Amino acid sequence: MAYRLLLQVILLFAAAILSSCAVNPVTGRNELSLVSEAQERAIGEKQYGSSQQSQGGEFSVDPVLSEYVNEVGQRIAAVSDAPLDYEFVVLNNSVPNAWALPGGKIAVNRGLLTELNSEAELAAVLGHEVVHAAARHGAQAMTRGTLLQGALAVGAIASQDNDFADFIVGASQLGAQLISQRYGREAELQSDEYGIRYMIAAGYDPRAAISLQETFVRLSAGQNQGWLGGLFSSHPPSEERVDNNRALVNELLPELAGRDMEIGALRYEQAMAFVHENAEAYALFDESERAIADNDLDIALLNLDAAIGMVPDEARFTGLKADIYLYQENYTEAVTAYDAAISKDGNYFDYYLGRGVTHARLGNRRQARTDLEQSSQLLPTAIAMNELGKLTLLDGNRNQAKEYFSQAAQGRGQVGMEAAASFIKLDLADNPENYISVSSLVDDNRRIYIRVFNNSDLDLEEVTVEVAFLIEGAISTSRNRLESLASGDYRDINSGKRVPVGQDWSNDQMSARALSARPSG
Repeated sequence: MAYRLLLQVILLFAAAILSSCAVNPVTGRNELSLVSEAQERAIGEKQYGSSQQSQGGEFSVDPVLSEYVNEVGQRIAAVSDAPLDYEFVVLNNSVPNAWALPGGKIAVNRGLLTELNSEAELAAVLGHEVVHAAARHGAQAMTRGTLLQGALAVGAIASQDNDFADFIVGASQLGAQLISQRYGREAELQSDEYGIRYMIAAGYDPRAAISLQETFVRLSAGQNQGWLGGLFSSHPPSEERVDNNRALVNELLPELAGRDMEIGALRYEQAMAFVHENAEAYALFDESERAIADNDLDIALLNLDAAIGMVPDEARFTGLKADIYLYQENYTEAVTAYDAAISKDGNYFDYYLGRGVTHARLGNRRQARTDLEQSSQLLPTAIAMNELGKLTLLDGNRNQAKEYFSQAAQGRGQVGMEAAASFIKLDLADNPENYISVSSLVDDNRRIYIRVFNNSDLDLEEVTVEVAFLIEGAISTSRNRLESLASGDYRDINSGKRVPVGQDWSNDQMSARALSARPSG
């Protein structure tokens, strides 16, 4: 019977696969896809904003650079094989990285732009990401995830860690997974090849794709932590990719004889003027983040003051300074600094999150709620949901507080653990049977014992269970109380009853339910 059921599952799964083939717009090949183009567009559109937020937000202090990158990106997108609603944004992040969401939503970090030497190299980066979107590599990754889940039916188990799991909660976790995924070898080589073809079609010198990959290989050999944590984690460079790029370019160059293929070194230098002129300020910002990690808050403040003096309009500098004041419990200064950061850039979640937490510590519940809700609209985080749960509980709304704590518990860090405990404390009073199980057992002397098990992650006290027995056609009930029961532990209680001689016993002859319990302490 089990074999027949398993076979039916496999056949249904195979039928779903056979009916889910789609044409790759770039290669023209039929490929398995359980995600439609319409779903891709919707996912990219929905995840784009929160994904930007999780990576530092837009580099809004330099709109000239953002406009320039978008122009180059749109020039590449115009020759792509998929007519998507392409968007290109520069993120305020020093980690060298670039990523593409399904549907043509593409981002490049400030930290990657500082490593490029020309517009043609930028075109190579953006062309590579455009191919990822056009060739539906994100959809393929989601399909693989679905296949892995389906494979559970035949006994396979798969899991993947996520760098953002401790931070982002809710639907935005999908975007975090998509931008941090590592593409397979075939997808990377495909994006290299067709990215070069897109460069040529857009009028750029394809040799820039070779120099770009050579730079990446050189940097990867140096084991630079910023690179290892950024572009190289999802787009691993290799000599194979360099050789493939060189072979393709050499094959195509004869066809380009007489054509004016652009490099655009001067244009790129002009567009990067603000970043290069203020490189020291952003280096001080990065040093401040490292100093905070080392608990050298005074050094971090000195560096940030110097950075603010160089680039007073950069909200990230002021926002990080506000974070330090919050760590130091200097709440008045923290609110002032968060206000200043928001006045410079009112579209970044962290400033509202920090100000909301600060107002909560000051007892300003209304202001705290407003800021935390605004932060969650930009990027839902375990911190914001946990704080909203606390505020809602203070207002007496237990059910709403449980919803917030449940969302915050999706995070796997300390905040998520705290939220999970808060949820259990509330839910324990409403649904004790979800955390306490009761069974029976009979000893050699035919005495019936009640086994009470604590399935929760909390130590409990004042545990009360109600038990009903059916013995020789008669029903008897009792209530039993335990003063304490540790998490994951059980206690056996003598019910005072025996199984009559000649009668078998099973748990079907007993019903039990947990009536109440409360967390210890």
